[in-house]
Amino acid sequence: MRSLFKKRQNIFIKLIHDQASLTLEGMDALCKYLATRDPAASTLLTSKEKEADEVRRIFIDELNRTFVTPFDREDLFALSRAIDDVVDYAYSTVSEMEILKVEPTTYMQRIATLLRDAAYELLLAVDRLEEHPGVSSEHAQRAKALENRVEGVYREALADLFSDVEDVEHVVNMLKMREVYRHLSNAADRGDEAANVIADIVVKIT
Repeated sequence: MRSLFKKRQNIFIKLIHDQASLTLEGMDALCKYLATRDPAASTLLTSKEKEADEVRRIFIDELNRTFVTPFDREDLFALSRAIDDVVDYAYSTVSEMEILKVEPTTYMQRIATLLRDAAYELLLAVDRLEEHPGVSSEHAQRAKALENRVEGVYREALADLFSDVEDVEHVVNMLKMREVYRHLSNAADRGDEAANVIADIVVKIT
């Protein structure tokens, strides 16, 4: 009898939790890759990105088949998309590094660590959204603060990159490095967007 009154799990929050969890695992793999250049870390990141894409597809299918959603439909879609983009950019960072033969820098490692910490805060924000929206909002704000720190490191990296240009080969290397930094910066932007959507949801439900 008790099971009849048990609160039904929010399938959308469950799926977004799965996305956020896979994103965090992907960020862990990114950090390891940038620290060690271990091919296994690259393989793991690729695997997590593909798993996250599959969860995203299931999420969209559920959304299309559900008439009434627990939160604003557009907010749910935007949150899922933003979190998915974070791990996508982590994957594209490593992919570009391997294609362009770019070596990791301390700036990349610092950014990846901040992105990993922000992904953890986003996961907590998602997990607290239904039962403790105020706490969820706090975690979202922490994620935003970390993403802002990424932009600071990004600008620092670019300033260092474009100083003391020596020759054409140096310029080519600069352009390759800038491309990698741009992917990391884009990951931060999408994480910031996810935090903004969570904040919007909290405002609407409280």
